[in-house]
Amino acid sequence: MDLEYAVDNGIATITLNRPELKNAFTFEMIADWAKALRDAAADPAVRVVVLTGSGRGFCSGVDLDTLLDVADEPLEHKNMLHDRIHQVARALEDLDKPVIAAINGDAVGAGLDMALMCDMRFVARSARLSEGYIRLGLVPGDGGCWFLPRLVGQAKALELLLSGDFVDAEEAHRIGMVNRVYDDEKLLEETYAFAAKLAAKPALPMAMIKRTVRMSERMDQRASLDLISSHMSVVMSTDESRKAMAAMRESLRGTR
Repeated sequence: MDLEYAVDNGIATITLNRPELKNAFTFEMIADWAKALRDAAADPAVRVVVLTGSGRGFCSGVDLDTLLDVADEPLEHKNMLHDRIHQVARALEDLDKPVIAAINGDAVGAGLDMALMCDMRFVARSARLSEGYIRLGLVPGDGGCWFLPRLVGQAKALELLLSGDFVDAEEAHRIGMVNRVYDDEKLLEETYAFAAKLAAKPALPMAMIKRTVRMSERMDQRASLDLISSHMSVVMSTDESRKAMAAMRESLRGTR
């Protein structure tokens, strides 16, 4: 299969599986990708999602054969992006569980955009990252103009978007594009270790933290504080929270 989905110990893994084309995606893969994200959202056994690629590349973007098969009509191209490609971004927007991109190799164009829209990015030391669209005479079609400035700032984002230059893993980490860099052979091991750490955390507070962070990008401070006061009230009413706070209280009493 060109896209694989599996769940193990609370961690769902989405693997792009076209290594011969550096995991360039087709419309069929996009449909499966969005479905996998919706399945992860609906499955209470899933606590964390990991996205990665097979072989030596993470994702080289859309398969150009697929792109060129779309009718040469502006409205058809717009609908192709909105109705097909962008459904992954919408599914991610609706997913309250943490999503980690394990970037095992080069991520280019829409392939990089797909990583940028995840919550965190862990990257192999040999990987290179590039928006790349400009080299094909295109504009970023999968959210790069929205996601990248929020990670690296507007000026740096424009430098990368307008030049199409590659950055290596260390530079990507320095500018805030990725969270962590690991030796290639350690990437998945370290990613799953971190994912397991998150999977052991209380699910409801994690979901509400993620939701608040995302929504706060579009709110002023007062609105964000009001939102979190509601979330806190809900979380504190759960048995899980009551038990955790009681255990902490007992622990503190024992240290006096």
